[in-house]
Amino acid sequence: MKKIIYIMLFSSMMAHGQADTAFRLIKTIRTDVIDFAVDNLDNMYLFSSSNQLKKLNAHGDSVAVYNDVKKFGRATYIDVSNPLRILLYYKDFLTIVILDRLLNLRSVIDLRKSNILQATAIGLSYDNNIWVYDEANSKLKKMDDQGRILLETPDFRQLFGDAPSPQSVFDQDGFVYMYDSVKGVYVFDYYGALKNKILITGWKDFRVAGKYIYGITHDTLQRYQINTFRLDNQKLSAPLWPVISLGFTPTRLYGLKKDSVEIYSIR
Repeated sequence: MKKIIYIMLFSSMMAHGQADTAFRLIKTIRTDVIDFAVDNLDNMYLFSSSNQLKKLNAHGDSVAVYNDVKKFGRATYIDVSNPLRILLYYKDFLTIVILDRLLNLRSVIDLRKSNILQATAIGLSYDNNIWVYDEANSKLKKMDDQGRILLETPDFRQLFGDAPSPQSVFDQDGFVYMYDSVKGVYVFDYYGALKNKILITGWKDFRVAGKYIYGITHDTLQRYQINTFRLDNQKLSAPLWPVISLGFTPTRLYGLKKDSVEIYSIR
């Protein structure tokens, strides 16, 4: 399964060299799960091996299920930055599905109808529109839930020569962050003007939340503070590590393992 990208909040609990005894296991949810996301209210979104999407509340109780999976198959990305507006991206079908808080279908966007034929990354914008990176013409575009293009940047090939090929797009605190795991992080304003480039590469589970950028390298959790350029890291060990992927909220850390999600409190 292609890696699902998701956006989550995380508290500033890390300091350089801090031991992972800062995490205490509080619950293990054993179920058919192959990937997951978690929002800032500690709701979890679990993908099963049959492509079903299930939403659990902070107590681990099931509150909603999205079963309409036969049409598009397995989702490539999920964005849960707004728990009231969930984005699913099906890259093979160039289709974005928008769900409400109970995983009811709100809208379906066929990017091909907007003449977008090679969308490599999508993300929710601050105003509940959608950012899409169109690699075919090297442009970042914003569209509404009807697929209408609201704005687009110039061709990045003309700006950079070697255009980025981002895997994820995040809208955070007045800026748009595009992450290319080979070239780094490109930071734009809402009009598409490049404001900064951060030389962070090779991070897994990359995300931007508040004033921090997070990711994993090997068995180490990384946190980069955007304003001060400070990089903190924390080595993870058993029983928390190894995991398939990690997720964070202000008070919890989530680790995906085979057929389970482990939930840790942050001390």
